[in-house]
Amino acid sequence: MPAGLRLGDPGPMELADAARAWHTDGFVILPGFLPARELTPAVRELDLLFPSADGFHDGTDPRRERFVGDEFAGIDTFPFASTELSLLAVNHRVLALAEALLGVDDIHIYGAEAWAKYTGACNYDQDLHRDYLNHTILVPSTTPGCRQVEMFVFLHDVPEALGPPHLLSRQHTASLPAMPNWYDNSGSPRLYAAEVSGAGPAGTVIAFEPGTFHRGTQLTAPRGARYSMQLCFRPANLQWGQRVGWAASGFTTEWGEFVGRATARQLQAFGFPPPGHPYWTPETLAGVALRYPKLDLTPWRGSSPVRR
Repeated sequence: MPAGLRLGDPGPMELADAARAWHTDGFVILPGFLPARELTPAVRELDLLFPSADGFHDGTDPRRERFVGDEFAGIDTFPFASTELSLLAVNHRVLALAEALLGVDDIHIYGAEAWAKYTGACNYDQDLHRDYLNHTILVPSTTPGCRQVEMFVFLHDVPEALGPPHLLSRQHTASLPAMPNWYDNSGSPRLYAAEVSGAGPAGTVIAFEPGTFHRGTQLTAPRGARYSMQLCFRPANLQWGQRVGWAASGFTTEWGEFVGRATARQLQAFGFPPPGHPYWTPETLAGVALRYPKLDLTPWRGSSPVRR
């Protein structure tokens, strides 16, 4: 199977192919995986988070200076100012893909970031590296049930001139030890010669393991801007894979707005017990109803255990 298998809008059979590529290469590229109709509501609200390309390059957006000089300054963390973008992070297609790759039905999202980059703002070119140092307190594993998956989601078209990530198949790195974590071009030209570009249209999802070598690349398009999300998933019982604790944001307005519109499946990805779980009692249902008055508790009320 070719490194970084590319698939369009996959169904169940194609998800199985994506999983095989992900297991073989450590990544899979899915161009246009999220259709425009599911992207559009979030893209319309990007201005709640970031300057437009014109606003940045013309200097008319007062938020411009935040993005200058630091490649990571363009990151906003979940929950986002845009509820539509927060909902997109746990889109049903994204959850189905994470389940298929991890091979489990009960998954948790352990990181979600929106990221804006602008041509000339800073140097976005990176050395090949692995992300695992801040995704797990251990090292990556290929054991079933012990894997984690990251995803880049393109909110706009990302051609080569807008700095797509480049990735390296496990076929070229399987013999490399857990450390060092970075390899520069001057010392490892054979690795850079084998990397694959993740360039793709809006809605493209690139799924990769925290142990997969990859790197960010420079934006060169005149007046360019790149908007994307980075999402991280793990099996629910994989306690050593972590990045953020969602309760730290549980008091924010943005979190409340997201919870009020999310489905039971989406909330389960953040740690809500599923319908039918012993947690759901008349007492907890009443409390959750007070905390989240916009949340429709019907899925949980209809299947809550009866207290005796």
